[in-house]
Amino acid sequence: MTIERAVRVVVGVFVLISLALGVSTSPVFINVHFLWFTVFVGANLFQSGFTGFCSLEMILKRFIV
Repeated sequence: MTIERAVRVVVGVFVLISLALGVSTSPVFINVHFLWFTVFVGANLFQSGFTGFCSLEMILKRFIV
């Protein structure tokens, strides 16, 4: 698995978990403030598309190499 695919998998999991914990109709709902984590992940993806800098990619490179 490449680093790019690993980033996509981790980001997808983070979004799904934060939505499950933040949406009030979810059976595992905890608090609506978990939706801010979804916003944070989306903002990081947005800036990564323009700058090419992804902190998760740097972290994963250290664990894999």
